[in-house]
Amino acid sequence: MTYDLLIIGGGINGAAIAREAALNGLSVLLVEKGDLAGATSSASTGLIHGGLRYLEYYEFKLVAEALRERERLIHAAPHIIRPMLFVLPHENAVRPWWLVRAGLYLYDFLGGRMSLPRSRGLRKTDTAFTAPLKGGNKGFVYSDAQVDDARLTVLNAVDAAANGAEIAVRTELLSARREGQLWRATLGDGREVAARALVNAAGPWVHQMLGKLGVNAASGVRLIKGSHIVVPRLYAGDHAYMLQQPDGRIVFAIPYQRDFTEIGTTDVPVDRPEDAVIDADEIAYLCEAANRHFVKQISPTDVTSTWSGVRPLYDDGASEAKAVTRDYVLELDTNGAPLLSIFGGKITTARHLAEEAMGKLAGPMGVTVSPRTRTRVFPGGAIADFTTFVAHAGATWPFLGEARLNRMARSYGTLLTAMLDGVADKAAMGADLGGGLTEIEARWMHDREWARTADDALMRRSKIGLHLTATERATFASWWAKAYPA
Repeated sequence: MTYDLLIIGGGINGAAIAREAALNGLSVLLVEKGDLAGATSSASTGLIHGGLRYLEYYEFKLVAEALRERERLIHAAPHIIRPMLFVLPHENAVRPWWLVRAGLYLYDFLGGRMSLPRSRGLRKTDTAFTAPLKGGNKGFVYSDAQVDDARLTVLNAVDAAANGAEIAVRTELLSARREGQLWRATLGDGREVAARALVNAAGPWVHQMLGKLGVNAASGVRLIKGSHIVVPRLYAGDHAYMLQQPDGRIVFAIPYQRDFTEIGTTDVPVDRPEDAVIDADEIAYLCEAANRHFVKQISPTDVTSTWSGVRPLYDDGASEAKAVTRDYVLELDTNGAPLLSIFGGKITTARHLAEEAMGKLAGPMGVTVSPRTRTRVFPGGAIADFTTFVAHAGATWPFLGEARLNRMARSYGTLLTAMLDGVADKAAMGADLGGGLTEIEARWMHDREWARTADDALMRRSKIGLHLTATERATFASWWAKAYPA
Protein backbone atom coordinates (compact mmCIF):
# COMPACT_ATOMS: atom_id res chain seq x y z
CA MET A 1 0.00 0.00 0.00
CA THR A 2 1.18 3.53 -0.75
CA TYR A 3 0.70 6.35 1.78
CA ASP A 4 1.32 10.04 1.40
CA LEU A 5 3.29 10.15 4.65
CA LEU A 6 5.11 7.53 6.71
CA ILE A 7 5.97 8.80 10.20
CA ILE A 8 8.55 7.01 12.32
CA GLY A 9 8.02 7.60 16.03
CA GLY A 10 4.95 7.78 18.24
CA GLY A 11 6.10 10.50 20.60
CA ILE A 12 4.46 13.91 20.83
CA ASN A 13 6.08 15.23 17.63
CA GLY A 14 5.19 12.22 15.49
CA ALA A 15 1.63 12.11 16.80
CA ALA A 16 1.14 15.85 16.31
CA ILE A 17 2.41 15.65 12.72
CA ALA A 18 0.10 12.70 12.04
CA ARG A 19 -2.82 14.77 13.31
CA GLU A 20 -1.95 17.84 11.22
CA ALA A 21 -1.33 15.75 8.10
CA ALA A 22 -4.53 13.71 8.43
CA LEU A 23 -6.59 16.87 8.92
CA ASN A 24 -5.05 18.17 5.68
CA GLY A 25 -6.39 15.11 3.88
CA LEU A 26 -3.14 13.17 3.52
CA SER A 27 -3.02 9.40 3.95
CA VAL A 28 -0.80 8.74 6.96
CA LEU A 29 0.86 5.73 8.54
CA LEU A 30 2.59 6.25 11.90
CA VAL A 31 4.78 3.40 13.14
CA GLU A 32 6.13 3.14 16.68
CA LYS A 33 8.40 0.30 17.78
CA GLY A 34 7.09 0.49 21.36
CA ASP A 35 4.18 2.39 22.87
CA LEU A 36 2.87 5.85 22.12
CA ALA A 37 4.75 8.28 24.38
CA GLY A 38 6.83 5.30 25.46
CA ALA A 39 10.04 7.27 25.98
CA THR A 40 10.69 11.02 26.26
CA SER A 41 7.08 12.10 25.77
CA SER A 42 5.94 10.37 28.97
CA ALA A 43 9.01 11.48 30.94
CA SER A 44 8.66 15.26 30.88
CA THR A 45 8.05 17.53 33.85
CA GLY A 46 4.44 17.66 32.65
CA LEU A 47 4.21 21.38 31.99
CA ILE A 48 2.67 23.50 29.28
CA HIS A 49 4.86 26.56 29.65
CA GLY A 50 6.79 29.23 27.85
CA GLY A 51 10.03 28.35 29.58
CA LEU A 52 10.71 31.27 31.89
CA ARG A 53 14.34 30.30 32.38
CA TYR A 54 14.96 30.25 28.61
CA LEU A 55 14.87 34.07 28.72
CA GLU A 56 18.34 33.95 30.33
CA TYR A 57 19.62 32.47 27.08
CA TYR A 58 17.83 35.06 24.88
CA GLU A 59 15.40 32.45 23.50
CA PHE A 60 12.75 35.16 23.02
CA LYS A 61 11.25 33.69 19.86
CA LEU A 62 10.90 30.24 21.44
CA VAL A 63 9.33 31.64 24.61
CA ALA A 64 6.85 33.79 22.68
CA GLU A 65 5.86 30.86 20.47
CA ALA A 66 5.48 28.56 23.48
CA LEU A 67 3.32 31.08 25.34
CA ARG A 68 1.01 31.42 22.33
CA GLU A 69 0.76 27.64 22.21
CA ARG A 70 0.09 27.52 25.96
CA GLU A 71 -2.96 29.73 25.45
CA ARG A 72 -4.21 27.56 22.58
CA LEU A 73 -3.69 24.31 24.44
CA ILE A 74 -5.42 25.21 27.69
CA HIS A 75 -8.56 25.92 25.65
CA ALA A 76 -8.14 22.90 23.35
CA ALA A 77 -7.65 20.32 26.11
CA PRO A 78 -9.11 21.66 29.37
CA HIS A 79 -9.57 18.13 30.69
CA ILE A 80 -5.87 17.12 30.64
CA ILE A 81 -4.37 20.61 30.91
CA ARG A 82 -4.99 22.75 33.95
CA PRO A 83 -3.75 26.28 34.69
CA MET A 84 -1.44 26.42 37.70
CA LEU A 85 0.13 29.14 39.82
CA PHE A 86 3.88 28.90 40.34
CA VAL A 87 5.59 30.41 43.37
CA LEU A 88 9.17 31.58 42.79
CA PRO A 89 10.73 32.19 46.23
CA HIS A 90 13.54 34.70 46.39
CA GLU A 91 15.43 32.92 49.13
CA ASN A 92 18.77 31.31 48.27
CA ALA A 93 18.47 33.29 45.04
CA VAL A 94 21.38 33.48 42.62
CA ARG A 95 19.69 36.14 40.48
CA PRO A 96 19.02 39.70 41.72
CA TRP A 97 15.43 40.57 42.62
CA TRP A 98 15.18 43.21 39.91
CA LEU A 99 16.35 40.77 37.23
CA VAL A 100 13.71 38.18 38.14
CA ARG A 101 11.01 40.86 38.26
CA ALA A 102 12.08 42.13 34.83
CA GLY A 103 12.09 38.57 33.48
CA LEU A 104 8.54 38.02 34.67
CA TYR A 105 7.38 41.29 33.12
CA LEU A 106 8.94 40.16 29.84
CA TYR A 107 7.32 36.72 30.20
CA ASP A 108 3.91 38.36 30.55
CA PHE A 109 4.59 40.71 27.65
CA LEU A 110 5.67 37.92 25.30
CA GLY A 111 2.49 36.03 26.21
CA GLY A 112 0.37 38.80 24.71
CA ARG A 113 -3.35 38.60 25.43
CA MET A 114 -3.74 35.64 27.76
CA SER A 115 -6.42 34.21 30.01
CA LEU A 116 -4.05 33.28 32.85
CA PRO A 117 -3.26 35.65 35.73
CA ARG A 118 -0.18 37.81 35.20
CA SER A 119 2.83 37.69 37.49
CA ARG A 120 3.03 39.58 40.78
CA GLY A 121 5.07 39.75 43.94
CA LEU A 122 4.32 37.62 46.96
CA ARG A 123 2.11 39.33 49.55
CA LYS A 124 1.92 38.98 53.31
CA THR A 125 -1.52 37.46 52.82
CA ASP A 126 -0.11 34.65 50.65
CA THR A 127 0.33 32.37 53.65
CA ALA A 128 -0.73 29.28 51.68
CA PHE A 129 2.25 29.92 49.40
CA THR A 130 4.80 30.93 52.04
CA ALA A 131 3.94 28.61 54.97
CA PRO A 132 5.64 25.53 53.46
CA LEU A 133 8.86 27.51 52.89
CA LYS A 134 11.81 28.02 55.22
CA GLY A 135 12.26 31.61 54.09
CA GLY A 136 10.01 34.64 54.35
CA ASN A 137 7.47 36.09 51.97
CA LYS A 138 9.89 37.52 49.43
CA GLY A 139 9.32 36.21 45.94
CA PHE A 140 6.92 36.06 43.03
CA VAL A 141 3.85 34.30 41.65
CA TYR A 142 3.31 33.61 37.96
CA SER A 143 1.14 31.35 35.78
CA ASP A 144 1.75 28.33 33.59
CA ALA A 145 -0.11 25.02 33.18
CA GLN A 146 0.22 21.33 34.02
CA VAL A 147 -0.43 18.56 31.50
CA ASP A 148 -0.66 14.80 31.38
CA ASP A 149 2.06 14.46 28.76
CA ALA A 150 1.37 10.85 27.75
CA ARG A 151 -2.35 11.50 27.37
CA LEU A 152 -1.69 14.57 25.22
CA THR A 153 0.37 12.36 22.93
CA VAL A 154 -2.36 9.72 22.80
CA LEU A 155 -5.06 12.31 22.07
CA ASN A 156 -3.05 13.61 19.13
CA ALA A 157 -3.02 10.04 17.79
CA VAL A 158 -6.73 9.55 18.53
CA ASP A 159 -7.62 12.69 16.55
CA ALA A 160 -5.29 11.66 13.72
CA ALA A 161 -6.91 8.22 13.53
CA ALA A 162 -10.39 9.74 13.60
CA ASN A 163 -9.39 11.61 10.45
CA GLY A 164 -8.00 8.64 8.58
CA ALA A 165 -4.46 8.11 9.89
CA GLU A 166 -3.30 4.57 10.67
CA ILE A 167 -1.48 4.21 14.00
CA ALA A 168 0.68 1.09 14.28
CA VAL A 169 2.22 0.56 17.72
CA ARG A 170 4.67 -2.26 18.53
CA THR A 171 5.68 -1.98 14.89
CA GLU A 172 9.32 -1.30 14.13
CA LEU A 173 10.61 0.13 10.88
CA LEU A 174 13.08 -2.56 9.86
CA SER A 175 14.41 -0.82 6.76
CA ALA A 176 13.53 1.83 4.21
CA ARG A 177 15.06 2.92 0.93
CA ARG A 178 14.36 5.44 -1.77
CA GLU A 179 13.10 4.18 -5.11
CA GLY A 180 12.58 7.12 -7.40
CA GLN A 181 10.00 9.42 -5.81
CA LEU A 182 8.85 6.88 -3.21
CA TRP A 183 10.13 5.45 0.04
CA ARG A 184 9.75 1.66 0.27
CA ALA A 185 9.75 0.34 3.81
CA THR A 186 9.70 -3.03 5.53
CA LEU A 187 7.86 -3.13 8.84
CA GLY A 188 8.15 -5.44 11.80
CA ASP A 189 4.58 -6.67 11.32
CA GLY A 190 5.57 -8.21 7.97
CA ARG A 191 4.22 -5.49 5.73
CA GLU A 192 5.95 -3.83 2.82
CA VAL A 193 4.64 -0.28 2.34
CA ALA A 194 5.47 2.74 0.21
CA ALA A 195 5.21 6.44 1.00
CA ARG A 196 5.65 9.66 -0.91
CA ALA A 197 7.49 11.22 2.04
CA LEU A 198 9.00 10.03 5.31
CA VAL A 199 9.18 11.82 8.67
CA ASN A 200 11.92 10.81 11.10
CA ALA A 201 10.39 11.68 14.47
CA ALA A 202 12.33 9.03 16.38
CA GLY A 203 13.27 11.42 19.20
CA PRO A 204 16.49 10.32 20.95
CA TRP A 205 16.97 7.75 18.19
CA VAL A 206 16.80 10.33 15.35
CA HIS A 207 20.48 9.88 14.42
CA GLN A 208 20.30 6.10 14.66
CA MET A 209 17.29 6.18 12.35
CA LEU A 210 19.15 8.32 9.82
CA GLY A 211 21.90 5.70 9.82
CA LYS A 212 19.33 3.00 9.15
CA LEU A 213 18.03 5.08 6.25
CA GLY A 214 21.55 5.61 4.89
CA VAL A 215 21.33 9.40 5.24
CA ASN A 216 23.90 11.78 6.73
CA ALA A 217 22.42 14.55 8.88
CA ALA A 218 23.63 18.11 8.66
CA SER A 219 22.35 18.80 12.17
CA GLY A 220 23.58 17.30 15.41
CA VAL A 221 21.73 16.14 18.51
CA ARG A 222 22.70 16.28 22.15
CA LEU A 223 21.15 13.76 24.49
CA ILE A 224 20.31 15.27 27.86
CA LYS A 225 18.86 13.13 30.65
CA GLY A 226 16.20 14.71 32.82
CA SER A 227 15.19 12.84 35.96
CA HIS A 228 12.37 13.33 38.44
CA ILE A 229 11.54 11.97 41.87
CA VAL A 230 8.16 11.60 43.56
CA VAL A 231 7.75 11.93 47.33
CA PRO A 232 4.75 12.08 49.69
CA ARG A 233 3.13 15.49 49.43
CA LEU A 234 5.35 18.29 50.75
CA TYR A 235 2.65 20.92 51.07
CA ALA A 236 -1.08 21.55 50.73
CA GLY A 237 -2.58 23.37 47.77
CA ASP A 238 -2.73 23.14 43.99
CA HIS A 239 0.17 25.51 43.31
CA ALA A 240 3.72 24.64 42.30
CA TYR A 241 7.15 26.03 43.17
CA MET A 242 10.08 27.05 40.98
CA LEU A 243 13.17 26.75 43.15
CA GLN A 244 16.44 28.51 42.34
CA GLN A 245 19.58 26.46 42.98
CA PRO A 246 23.18 27.56 43.75
CA ASP A 247 24.39 26.15 40.42
CA GLY A 248 22.05 28.48 38.54
CA ARG A 249 19.56 25.76 37.64
CA ILE A 250 15.94 25.70 38.68
CA VAL A 251 13.99 22.75 40.04
CA PHE A 252 10.20 22.45 40.09
CA ALA A 253 8.09 21.06 42.92
CA ILE A 254 4.63 20.24 41.58
CA PRO A 255 1.49 18.58 42.97
CA TYR A 256 1.30 15.07 41.54
CA GLN A 257 -1.48 12.49 41.60
CA ARG A 258 -3.24 14.01 44.65
CA ASP A 259 -1.02 12.48 47.32
CA PHE A 260 2.47 13.27 46.05
CA THR A 261 4.91 15.99 45.03
CA GLU A 262 6.97 15.68 41.86
CA ILE A 263 10.47 17.20 42.01
CA GLY A 264 12.57 17.75 38.90
CA THR A 265 14.39 17.95 36.69
CA THR A 266 18.10 17.32 36.25
CA ASP A 267 20.21 18.02 33.16
CA VAL A 268 22.82 15.32 32.62
CA PRO A 269 24.53 14.67 29.25
CA VAL A 270 24.37 11.02 28.19
CA ASP A 271 25.70 9.05 25.25
CA ARG A 272 22.76 6.75 24.48
CA PRO A 273 18.96 6.93 24.71
CA GLU A 274 19.10 3.75 26.77
CA ASP A 275 20.87 5.73 29.54
CA ALA A 276 17.54 7.17 30.70
CA VAL A 277 17.90 5.81 34.24
CA ILE A 278 18.12 7.96 37.35
CA ASP A 279 21.24 7.57 39.46
CA ALA A 280 21.93 8.12 43.16
CA ASP A 281 23.59 11.50 42.57
CA GLU A 282 20.49 12.82 40.80
CA ILE A 283 18.22 11.64 43.60
CA ALA A 284 20.46 13.32 46.16
CA TYR A 285 20.58 16.52 44.08
CA LEU A 286 16.78 16.74 43.85
CA CYS A 287 16.31 16.01 47.56
CA GLU A 288 18.83 18.73 48.45
CA ALA A 289 17.14 21.13 46.02
CA ALA A 290 13.83 20.72 47.84
CA ASN A 291 15.40 20.78 51.31
CA ARG A 292 16.97 24.20 50.67
CA HIS A 293 13.49 25.68 50.44
CA PHE A 294 10.87 23.57 52.23
CA VAL A 295 10.22 23.20 55.94
CA LYS A 296 9.40 19.53 55.41
CA GLN A 297 12.67 17.75 54.75
CA ILE A 298 13.14 14.66 52.61
CA SER A 299 15.80 12.06 51.98
CA PRO A 300 16.28 9.41 49.28
CA THR A 301 14.38 6.94 51.48
CA ASP A 302 11.22 9.07 51.01
CA VAL A 303 11.24 8.63 47.22
CA THR A 304 8.26 6.53 46.14
CA SER A 305 8.95 6.51 42.39
CA THR A 306 11.17 8.07 39.76
CA TRP A 307 11.31 8.58 36.03
CA SER A 308 13.93 9.71 33.57
CA GLY A 309 13.76 10.75 29.96
CA VAL A 310 16.38 11.62 27.38
CA ARG A 311 15.68 14.85 25.56
CA PRO A 312 17.06 14.91 21.99
CA LEU A 313 18.10 18.56 21.85
CA TYR A 314 19.42 20.24 18.75
CA ASP A 315 23.18 20.60 19.17
CA ASP A 316 23.87 24.32 18.96
CA GLY A 317 27.35 24.03 20.42
CA ALA A 318 26.41 25.32 23.90
CA SER A 319 28.90 24.15 26.49
CA GLU A 320 26.47 23.39 29.33
CA ALA A 321 23.49 21.04 29.21
CA LYS A 322 21.27 23.64 30.90
CA ALA A 323 22.11 26.14 28.13
CA VAL A 324 21.39 23.93 25.11
CA THR A 325 18.51 25.37 23.10
CA ARG A 326 15.09 23.79 23.61
CA ASP A 327 14.02 25.02 20.18
CA TYR A 328 13.59 22.55 17.35
CA VAL A 329 15.16 22.19 13.94
CA LEU A 330 13.42 20.58 10.98
CA GLU A 331 15.91 19.20 8.47
CA LEU A 332 14.49 18.49 5.01
CA ASP A 333 16.34 16.17 2.63
CA THR A 334 15.00 16.23 -0.92
CA ASN A 335 17.66 14.05 -2.53
CA GLY A 336 14.91 11.84 -3.90
CA ALA A 337 11.67 11.21 -2.04
CA PRO A 338 11.40 13.81 0.76
CA LEU A 339 12.74 13.02 4.24
CA LEU A 340 12.03 15.35 7.16
CA SER A 341 14.01 14.79 10.38
CA ILE A 342 12.98 16.36 13.69
CA PHE A 343 15.68 17.59 16.06
CA GLY A 344 14.67 18.86 19.49
CA GLY A 345 11.27 20.24 20.40
CA LYS A 346 9.13 20.19 23.51
CA ILE A 347 5.63 19.15 24.57
CA THR A 348 4.30 22.72 24.49
CA THR A 349 5.35 23.50 20.93
CA ALA A 350 4.59 20.15 19.28
CA ARG A 351 1.42 21.44 17.59
CA HIS A 352 3.29 24.39 16.08
CA LEU A 353 6.13 22.08 15.05
CA ALA A 354 3.63 19.89 13.21
CA GLU A 355 2.20 22.87 11.37
CA GLU A 356 5.69 23.96 10.31
CA ALA A 357 6.59 20.40 9.32
CA MET A 358 3.65 20.20 6.95
CA GLY A 359 4.61 23.55 5.49
CA LYS A 360 8.09 22.24 4.71
CA LEU A 361 6.77 19.03 3.15
CA ALA A 362 4.02 20.60 1.05
CA GLY A 363 6.24 21.87 -1.76
CA PRO A 364 8.35 18.74 -2.30
CA MET A 365 5.23 16.57 -2.08
CA GLY A 366 3.25 18.77 -4.44
CA VAL A 367 0.34 19.19 -2.04
CA THR A 368 -1.49 22.18 -0.65
CA VAL A 369 -1.80 22.41 3.12
CA SER A 370 -3.11 24.96 5.58
CA PRO A 371 -3.11 25.15 9.39
CA ARG A 372 -5.83 22.85 10.73
CA THR A 373 -5.25 22.59 14.46
CA ARG A 374 -4.85 26.15 15.74
CA THR A 375 -8.38 26.36 17.10
CA ARG A 376 -9.27 22.67 17.07
CA VAL A 377 -10.12 21.03 20.41
CA PHE A 378 -8.67 17.66 21.29
CA PRO A 379 -10.94 14.61 21.69
CA GLY A 380 -12.88 15.06 24.92
CA GLY A 381 -11.97 18.73 25.17
CA ALA A 382 -15.24 20.43 24.18
CA ILE A 383 -15.74 21.73 27.72
CA ALA A 384 -16.70 25.34 28.43
CA ASP A 385 -16.21 25.12 32.20
CA PHE A 386 -14.55 22.11 33.79
CA THR A 387 -16.22 22.47 37.19
CA THR A 388 -19.66 22.54 35.57
CA PHE A 389 -18.73 19.55 33.42
CA VAL A 390 -17.69 17.49 36.45
CA ALA A 391 -20.91 18.39 38.28
CA HIS A 392 -22.98 17.28 35.28
CA ALA A 393 -20.99 14.06 34.94
CA GLY A 394 -21.46 13.35 38.64
CA ALA A 395 -25.21 13.75 38.29
CA THR A 396 -25.26 11.52 35.19
CA TRP A 397 -23.11 8.73 36.68
CA PRO A 398 -23.43 9.09 40.48
CA PHE A 399 -22.11 5.54 40.99
CA LEU A 400 -18.61 6.61 39.93
CA GLY A 401 -17.85 8.18 43.30
CA GLU A 402 -16.01 11.47 43.75
CA ALA A 403 -12.40 10.29 43.38
CA ARG A 404 -13.02 8.14 40.30
CA LEU A 405 -15.27 10.79 38.74
CA ASN A 406 -12.60 13.48 39.01
CA ARG A 407 -9.87 11.19 37.69
CA MET A 408 -11.92 9.96 34.73
CA ALA A 409 -13.19 13.44 33.91
CA ARG A 410 -9.59 14.66 33.79
CA SER A 411 -8.52 11.74 31.61
CA TYR A 412 -11.38 11.51 29.13
CA GLY A 413 -13.45 14.69 29.27
CA THR A 414 -16.55 14.45 27.11
CA LEU A 415 -15.42 11.04 25.81
CA LEU A 416 -16.96 9.68 29.02
CA THR A 417 -20.28 9.84 27.21
CA ALA A 418 -19.07 7.27 24.67
CA MET A 419 -17.26 5.12 27.23
CA LEU A 420 -20.21 4.94 29.62
CA ASP A 421 -22.95 4.72 27.01
CA GLY A 422 -25.60 2.38 28.37
CA VAL A 423 -23.84 2.01 31.75
CA ALA A 424 -26.43 2.45 34.49
CA ASP A 425 -24.59 1.25 37.59
CA LYS A 426 -21.21 0.28 38.98
CA ALA A 427 -21.69 -3.38 38.15
CA ALA A 428 -21.99 -2.58 34.44
CA MET A 429 -18.45 -1.19 34.48
CA GLY A 430 -17.06 -4.65 35.18
CA ALA A 431 -14.67 -5.73 37.89
CA ASP A 432 -12.58 -3.22 39.80
CA LEU A 433 -9.02 -4.03 38.72
CA GLY A 434 -7.38 -1.84 41.36
CA GLY A 435 -7.28 1.85 42.18
CA GLY A 436 -10.77 2.38 40.79
CA LEU A 437 -9.78 1.15 37.32
CA THR A 438 -12.56 -1.05 35.99
CA GLU A 439 -12.81 -3.41 33.05
CA ILE A 440 -14.71 -0.95 30.89
CA GLU A 441 -11.92 1.63 31.18
CA ALA A 442 -9.13 -0.91 30.64
CA ARG A 443 -10.84 -2.16 27.50
CA TRP A 444 -11.26 1.42 26.29
CA MET A 445 -7.50 1.93 26.61
CA HIS A 446 -6.90 -1.20 24.57
CA ASP A 447 -9.57 -0.67 21.93
CA ARG A 448 -9.44 3.13 21.51
CA GLU A 449 -5.95 4.14 22.69
CA TRP A 450 -3.61 1.38 21.49
CA ALA A 451 -2.61 0.11 24.95
CA ARG A 452 -1.02 -3.28 24.33
CA THR A 453 0.54 -4.14 27.71
CA ALA A 454 -0.44 -3.76 31.35
CA ASP A 455 2.15 -0.99 31.76
CA ASP A 456 0.74 0.88 28.78
CA ALA A 457 -2.52 1.13 30.70
CA LEU A 458 -1.27 1.55 34.26
CA MET A 459 1.68 3.89 33.75
CA ARG A 460 1.02 5.89 30.56
CA ARG A 461 -2.69 5.93 29.67
CA SER A 462 -3.23 6.45 33.40
CA LYS A 463 -0.94 6.84 36.40
CA ILE A 464 -3.01 4.41 38.47
CA GLY A 465 -0.04 2.09 38.82
CA LEU A 466 1.53 4.64 41.17
CA HIS A 467 -1.30 4.07 43.64
CA LEU A 468 -1.22 0.27 43.55
CA THR A 469 0.80 -2.20 45.55
CA ALA A 470 3.09 -4.66 43.81
CA THR A 471 0.47 -7.36 44.39
CA GLU A 472 -2.27 -5.21 42.86
CA ARG A 473 -0.12 -4.43 39.82
CA ALA A 474 0.57 -8.14 39.37
CA THR A 475 -3.15 -8.90 39.63
CA PHE A 476 -3.90 -6.33 36.93
CA ALA A 477 -1.14 -7.73 34.71
CA SER A 478 -2.66 -11.20 35.09
CA TRP A 479 -6.11 -9.91 34.09
CA TRP A 480 -4.60 -8.09 31.09
CA ALA A 481 -2.73 -11.21 29.92
CA LYS A 482 -5.95 -13.22 29.98
CA ALA A 483 -8.01 -10.52 28.29
CA TYR A 484 -5.40 -9.80 25.63
CA PRO A 485 -3.09 -12.79 25.16
CA ALA A 486 -0.01 -12.03 23.12
